[in-house]
Amino acid sequence: MSIQPGWWNKPRRISVVVDNPSWILPFAERLVSEFCADGDDAALFREYASVPDGVIAFFLGCIHIAGPEILARNRRNLIVHESELPEGRGFSPLTWQILEGKKRVGICLLEAVEQVDAGPVIYRDWLNFAGHELIDELHGQQGEKTIELCRRFVAEPVPLAGERQSAQSTFYPRRTPVDSRIDTNRSVADQFDLLRVVDNERHPAWFEHRGRRYKLAIQKVSN
Repeated sequence: MSIQPGWWNKPRRISVVVDNPSWILPFAERLVSEFCADGDDAALFREYASVPDGVIAFFLGCIHIAGPEILARNRRNLIVHESELPEGRGFSPLTWQILEGKKRVGICLLEAVEQVDAGPVIYRDWLNFAGHELIDELHGQQGEKTIELCRRFVAEPVPLAGERQSAQSTFYPRRTPVDSRIDTNRSVADQFDLLRVVDNERHPAWFEHRGRRYKLAIQKVSN
């Protein structure tokens, strides 16, 4: 990759990368449009092999780790992660923290490195919830804040360096279908936070009763 002096000047080649059919795709598409409207050369990529040489790559909602040969294509490689890093590295951090009963969840823009969620943190911010939001509303706030943090970085007069993570880290595991299982011996109220974070279509809540398996869908009917 060869980028001449003045590489931070517009128009900058910016890649927004989403490597799976994630809920964040509409937000990623909007982010690309806003970057282009601001005078940069931005595009959305759905696989790592297609990412071109450029100035910035934002990896949003990705489920695979970008290797060094991919990271080398851009001057800066950035991700957004929903936790108070270094606590809460790993998978589905917002979901796990809602299940822990949190209403205020940290969100960070950080440098992408080969180790999961271990790069220097550039910005720290918060997502604030009332406690009644279902998954689409949770994702709505997450997506809006993701756009805000990415645009904030690109708007800086010079590209900011991040702060190294130094405290003890914790790690959330990947969620599996068993994590969406409803316990028929507990009340709905006890399991409401689980119902809030399930995806009715892709990862529905489910339970077993009298030898059969059933799924549950939740929908808000009043605000």
